[in-house]
Amino acid sequence: MSHRFIVTGAAGFIGSNIVRGLNARGITDIIAVDNLTQADKFRNLVDLRISDYVDKTSFYEAFAQGRFGTVEAVFHEGACSDTMQHDGRYMMDNNYAASRSLLDACLEQGTRLLYASSAATYGASERFAELPEYERPLNVYGYSKLLFDQLVRRRLHGARSQVAGFRYFNVYGPGEQHKGRMASVAWHHYNQFRDRGRVELFGAYGGYGPGEQMRDFVFVDDVVAVNLWFLDNPRHSGVFNLGSGRAQPFNDIAHAVVNSLRARAGQEALSLRQMVDEKLVVYIDFPAALHGKYQCYTQAELHGLRSVGCDHAFADVAHGVRSYVERLAAA
Repeated sequence: MSHRFIVTGAAGFIGSNIVRGLNARGITDIIAVDNLTQADKFRNLVDLRISDYVDKTSFYEAFAQGRFGTVEAVFHEGACSDTMQHDGRYMMDNNYAASRSLLDACLEQGTRLLYASSAATYGASERFAELPEYERPLNVYGYSKLLFDQLVRRRLHGARSQVAGFRYFNVYGPGEQHKGRMASVAWHHYNQFRDRGRVELFGAYGGYGPGEQMRDFVFVDDVVAVNLWFLDNPRHSGVFNLGSGRAQPFNDIAHAVVNSLRARAGQEALSLRQMVDEKLVVYIDFPAALHGKYQCYTQAELHGLRSVGCDHAFADVAHGVRSYVERLAAA
């Protein structure tokens, strides 16, 4: 049996962590696909073991022609993930059309496809369950991901190989440093505190108090674990939420980052109130550009994941962020 794998977006945040997870299992026959126009991303590949690197501009056609031989599975993490990208044509080309050609080729070749969807597919919804009535994207990024999920649902009937999509919620962890403004709040807070001695959070908005908007924050190690669980369980296909199943306020991230860095400096832990009083946590006006386009609350319903037998236990913010800060500080 072939043990060749392809990871698209391999130099990116989640892609590089998936390569690392495969390496930890002794798997090194991995073809990494990415676009290194943004050259900084190469850092994510430096300590990984791969068998080849292919630029994404030539990959999709070459894969459709079967040029990579027998491939057991493709982890498709490559996409434009900038939710503020307003060029809809670029977004649809990058996120939908490329994914569609990959799906066609995988189904034809019997290659398993494990791909990244997004919680952005839910947009303005109050509930986050993998059902059409809750899918209401607020931006073209969310729509591009939803359209592909809908295609997958239609094509699953009669598919001979596994196709599993994961709606990532707010993922944070090592390997996201190249993402700029799209990097996680934890990453921004770490750098703000290190550079300026304080962290900034959005003030009141959408009926939520300062820093109280809530998201389902999921540690990247947990995202990798779930991807690998599906690799080990090829019978399960479908579109699944991949979040921790708990909504936590942004204040929790700030609190965890500041206390983790204080602990490293030998200082005592503070309460959030103390941090605000000492101006270690500062609230800024909610940006006008995000009005009406911002999810104030997300929480993954994990029924889909649990119903197929994936019982992975997810880290909460306090534990995940502490582990992340330790790794950032040690780098």
